[in-house]
Amino acid sequence: MDDLIKPLGDAGVRVSFGTEISEEVHRQVRAFTSVLEREPADGIIEWVPSYTAVTVFYEPWNLSYKEAAEHIEKLLQLAEEETIPEGRTWHLPVCYSSEFAPDLEGISESTGISPDEIVNRHVESLYTVYMLGFTPGFPYLGGMDPGIAVPRLTSPRSSVPAGSVGIAGEQTGVYSLTTPGGWRIIGKTPVKLYDPEREEPVFLRAGDKIRFRAVTKKEYEQIEEEINKGAYEVTVEGGRSS
Repeated sequence: MDDLIKPLGDAGVRVSFGTEISEEVHRQVRAFTSVLEREPADGIIEWVPSYTAVTVFYEPWNLSYKEAAEHIEKLLQLAEEETIPEGRTWHLPVCYSSEFAPDLEGISESTGISPDEIVNRHVESLYTVYMLGFTPGFPYLGGMDPGIAVPRLTSPRSSVPAGSVGIAGEQTGVYSLTTPGGWRIIGKTPVKLYDPEREEPVFLRAGDKIRFRAVTKKEYEQIEEEINKGAYEVTVEGGRSS
């Protein structure tokens, strides 16, 4: 397992499961994270999962690299037998109207695909939440049609509204907070992916699936009003709604 485990600085261990972004590699990342949450060693303080790896941070004054690596090796053996539950599948409403989609026309020009076809391709895919990061609750989603892939903006915007749906390379994602950002924005969802007042502030989890559902501006405004009243439930398969 030495090829999986490498030191990262003086207080970190990087555990790699491959170089390809795939469902199988993602399953291994989730299995290892699940075991780590259940059986952390004294001195291990934090871990950060990504597409293909997990970085484990430890207190070097309490735990040596050798001790951390040996504990991780034991956890990797346990992770081989770990059963990972199926994630939930959420159906998120998204309005792709021009006022919410400042980059849709530009993507059309770059790809030679009409705006309507870009939207069609975006809603036809089933996306996997590979990880959360950047801001609390921001999902990095895999599974997008590569035909609508475009690079990030060369100059990020100073402010992107919460709920904005963007594309960056072959990834798509949803801004959970209003923040600067360079993803190309093609729509907006009224669903709050992060709400500190909610019992579970972060809406999604790694391993969840997402289908986007195109809605009109009027439908968007109606859903937004229902959300503000606490009367809207997102359609979900395999778990809770919110």
